[in-house]
Amino acid sequence: MSKLSTTTIIGLEVHVQLKTESKLFCGCSTQFGRPPNTQVCPVCLGLPGALPVINEAAVELAVRAGLAINCSIPPMTKWDRKQYFYPDLPKGYQISQFDLPICADGFLEITDPADPDATRRIGIIRAHLEEDAGKSLHDEASGRGDSRIDLNRCGTPLLEIVSEPDLRTAEEALAYLTKLKETMTHLGVSDCEMQEGSLRVDANVNLHIEQDEHVIATPIVEVKNMNSFRSVAGALHFEAERQLAEWQETGQTIKTRGKRTFGWDDVKEVTYPQREKEESADYRYFPCPDLLPIRIPRERVEQLRQSLGETPDEARQRLQSQHGISIYDADVIVSQGPAMVQYFDTAAMTSGDGKRASSWVQQDVMRTLKEQGTDVESFGVAAEQLGELLAKVDAGDLTNDRARDVFKHLAAHDASVDEAIKALGIESVDSSEIESLVAELLQANPKVVEDVKGGNTKAVGALIGQARKRNPNANPQLVREVALRQIEAS
Repeated sequence: MSKLSTTTIIGLEVHVQLKTESKLFCGCSTQFGRPPNTQVCPVCLGLPGALPVINEAAVELAVRAGLAINCSIPPMTKWDRKQYFYPDLPKGYQISQFDLPICADGFLEITDPADPDATRRIGIIRAHLEEDAGKSLHDEASGRGDSRIDLNRCGTPLLEIVSEPDLRTAEEALAYLTKLKETMTHLGVSDCEMQEGSLRVDANVNLHIEQDEHVIATPIVEVKNMNSFRSVAGALHFEAERQLAEWQETGQTIKTRGKRTFGWDDVKEVTYPQREKEESADYRYFPCPDLLPIRIPRERVEQLRQSLGETPDEARQRLQSQHGISIYDADVIVSQGPAMVQYFDTAAMTSGDGKRASSWVQQDVMRTLKEQGTDVESFGVAAEQLGELLAKVDAGDLTNDRARDVFKHLAAHDASVDEAIKALGIESVDSSEIESLVAELLQANPKVVEDVKGGNTKAVGALIGQARKRNPNANPQLVREVALRQIEAS
């Protein structure tokens, strides 16, 4: 039997929900989590005589997104009706874009997972605007098998970003998705919360099998229902193995079987067939008669280009050079979004110590945000306050431990740094007090004196804990320095 060599061919379709207050063609709210069917109107319900009106904010967000992923923005784009029936699509068609999308011919540069020093350019065929469908809610737990429809999501603006089939591994797919999500959130185009449905991924995957100097392509499968990046990776790994086994068993190729849609079972971690995939002709696209084409002046495109600001990659480089932090630290901060970058910038500049600010932001700030279930924009400790607090640590006015006590107080109370210090009873300790305290401790701990004189300077650490018990405001570093000096002089 000849040796087989397989290559996985992956293309991704990513639906990004645009961060608008109202829907794409009506004034209904896009707020997540409202009671079912409370954010609907005649337009998104598809009632007779109701006509759509374009949301200009959605169009501008789509252009910003397209520019960020290096797409060209054509001078004219139009709307098309995509015909298909779903229970949660009241009109029986979806307003989308077919042959003249708002963004086309772009790319994203990703770090090659197999070689961190190399990059891979992943082509983007198009990014087009369309309205979302509703949501079917299936009650399988009760045994009745009831299904209910929530139409709140109908008409929500989506930007569907379609990549070239340039990805070769699940790891590359994750790198691409991570970069795309980071770019969209950094620009404020979308919050990309997968658990809320504002980022959804469909993966088109098949194999190229080399056998006897010939390349055989397996039938393409589109995998849906993936609600996390972990699910995407699992589905791609499983599907590659399944397609190879299927080809070995049936011999079916892309020439003998059409495209199929599979689902992903997150519990069983397997893909399963759903239906044969429709092609473009099955959707019967035609220009939407209710909406005029959109002309986007070049001047407006350039204005939007100038408003993009720094990219995530540019932000990483700036944080490293401006504040002296590591690549890893910059990556963690930037990955949290532009609001966190701004928060860190302010704290670092106020404190004058970028590395200390980076450490506190990654540990104390991010941990507290997670515990409180809030975001950095609503956080009780302002960036200026954190910077002021860290400046006091740097000046020796506060120890790290006491500074953390102040930080926790600020996170729970509306107070200034000085007010928090006063409320906690933190006082500066005169150097003469430290001298007296250390002298008493040395007299009570002759073994520590003996060990230090014997060359074990770490033994003085035993005195620091005792000093903190006697006076919580005692600076550990100052206690250490005074103890070593007094022992040397004795």
